[in-house]
This record gives sequence, structure tokens and C-alpha cells, in this order.
Amino acid sequence: MQNRGAILLGLVLFCSSVTAQAVNFHDIRFADSLILPDTQQELQLNGIGYRSKFFIKVYIAALYTEAKATTVAEVLAQTGPRRLLMHFVYDEVSREKLVSAWNEGFNDNTPDVQLSELRQRIDRFNAMFPTLRAGDVVLLDYVPGKGTVVTIKGVEKGVIAGEDFNRALMNIWLGEEPADSGLKDALLGGE
Repeated sequence: MQNRGAILLGLVLFCSSVTAQAVNFHDIRFADSLILPDTQQELQLNGIGYRSKFFIKVYIAALYTEAKATTVAEVLAQTGPRRLLMHFVYDEVSREKLVSAWNEGFNDNTPDVQLSELRQRIDRFNAMFPTLRAGDVVLLDYVPGKGTVVTIKGVEKGVIAGEDFNRALMNIWLGEEPADSGLKDALLGGE
């Protein structure tokens, strides 16, 4: 009877380790799948890479989707939840630089008419961000029917309504003029 209990315990531990896999990316661990709060839906790690500016690594971004996708169209065609996780690695990124980068990304990848429709929501999004430092984590979770849940350093800062906002936000990284073309390729599962 004790052997059966030991075998059962071993099997439970083995199964737990299989489902709790992680990806190491430059000494930082990222789950290869996760359950998104508010949805109880499992998301898969689609891609991961560095956001660099002038050869300086600013943060690591990881994109989680319902199903693996290798094109922007495939990512944006998925109607379920998704997460963009940013783990900052640079010493300090000021609030002003973050807001400037967000605005540049929105302006470069969103048609003017849509940009004007999103302006108030973009301003609310920008207002959520403080200065960020190495080790800080930002989660941008899209929850259908709710919007984009913004979590900074473990604290939920608010929700920005609308799938249209999340699509414009994702285009900062995945659009025609992404913040970093190497990161775009990495988030789409490239090297």
C-alpha cells in the first residue's frame, strides 16, 4: 500500500512539473503557458524578445495568445484573450519617455480617424504609467467584453475599454512601423 502511495505521489509531482514548464530568457523565467485571470482560459507563449533602443536593452516582451500565431493577421484574428508582458531590464525609464514611446507607437500605426476616436482612452492609458525600473513588470491583458487590463508592478491600474484600443496597442509592437522590428519578429515566434 505504501508503494502505491509513493507511486501516486511521484506521478502527481511529474504531472505538475509537466504543466509548470517555463522558458528561460536571459536568466529570467517566463511561463510557457498561463491561465489569464478573469477568463480562466489558458494562453500559450507565442514569442519573446528584447525591446532595444540605440543598442540598449530596455525590456523583455512576451506575447501570450490562445493559439500559436506567426503573422500579425493571425494574432489579431484571435477573438479571445491575450497578454503582452514587459519585464524591464534597463536601470530606469522615466514616465515621460514611456508616454512619448506609447504616443509614437500609436501615431505610427493607427490611422488618423481611429487615433482621434481613441485619444481619450490613450490619454487614460498614458496616465497610468509611473517611471519604471529594472525588475518592474507590466501586464497588458486583453479580456474580451471587458477591455485591456493594465497591471504595473503587481497592482491593477485600470481597464481601457474596447477591442479597438487593444488592437491599436498591439500594433505598437506588431504594426507596419513597430517600435522594434526584431522584437516584432520574436513575438511572432521568430528568432
